[in-house]
Amino acid sequence: MSKKHLGFISLFFLLFTMGFVLIDLPVFKVPIGWPKPVYDFKKNNFSNDKIMLGRVLFYDPILSKDNSISCASCHSPYNAFAHTDHALSHGIGDSIGFRNAPALINLAWQKSFMWDGAIVDLDEQAVFPITHPKEMGESLNLVIQKINNTEKYKNLIASAYGTDSINKKQLLQSISQFILSLVSANSKYDSVMQHKLSFTTQELNGYELFKKNCSSCHKEPLFTNGSFKNNGLKSSSILNDYGRMRITQNKKDSLLFKVPTLRNLSYTYPYMHDGRFTKLSEVLQHYTSNVDANSNISKELQQPIALTPNEKVDLISFLLTLNDRSFVFNPNYSFIK
Repeated sequence: MSKKHLGFISLFFLLFTMGFVLIDLPVFKVPIGWPKPVYDFKKNNFSNDKIMLGRVLFYDPILSKDNSISCASCHSPYNAFAHTDHALSHGIGDSIGFRNAPALINLAWQKSFMWDGAIVDLDEQAVFPITHPKEMGESLNLVIQKINNTEKYKNLIASAYGTDSINKKQLLQSISQFILSLVSANSKYDSVMQHKLSFTTQELNGYELFKKNCSSCHKEPLFTNGSFKNNGLKSSSILNDYGRMRITQNKKDSLLFKVPTLRNLSYTYPYMHDGRFTKLSEVLQHYTSNVDANSNISKELQQPIALTPNEKVDLISFLLTLNDRSFVFNPNYSFIK
């Protein structure tokens, strides 16, 4: 057997013991037991150089009109790439958006993006915040000009694409490659599923309650089924946000919002599309007592979820096992000069 084949076998064994298994994709690793990613890697060949370029771009306010807002301004690595400072996203000129910034984790398994599913191609997702007047407020053409005229990007672009300048497609695909690399799969829950750890009695009780009451929408192991649901939140007269109906113009989609992942909940508050809840106890209070049974309420919530006070504590105990501290504080995802 050649040294090359021995090296590959050794690499495979190392990844397997870490809880990952390789599929036929360079660099990208799929956690053991997880489904195949939805993202089509054939159209955007994965590489460490592209990830590095995307990582630098992600933290660079050069993407905004006044050079004050970066992707990380609303998607902080220490908040699992969500934001906790305010309920709604903030942009250039102290402008305020009308939705909470969702966590950017495990997006290789998602078919649509944003709370209303307005974007269906991750490679195009960055266009919205870059060009939106209440976020970065810049044009893609000017972003490209600024990047190509910035010295620090010369070597990064050359390494990633073998050219001395970047185009729109390369810009967007580099950002999406960094986002695709944000895989969170090393929580206590994951260790339990791999038979490395065990739940406490309270966590196990919470897990059983979760499977009974929550798992139809928050499907394991991603803890979202990627669908859009009306979860009985009373609509805000200030935001006047009707969710997916803004995109489809279909009344049947009124107040439908994408089901968020429950991973890393300790880091991604405030919760819901408008950030109205700051505590998990408030979220459970909504689902057990305050659901607005409107005509378009999702079938899973036509009856309130019945939980005793002790059961709520047990359920939260389980949800906390979905926190992945190694992901949140992974230096490979942080700002780099």
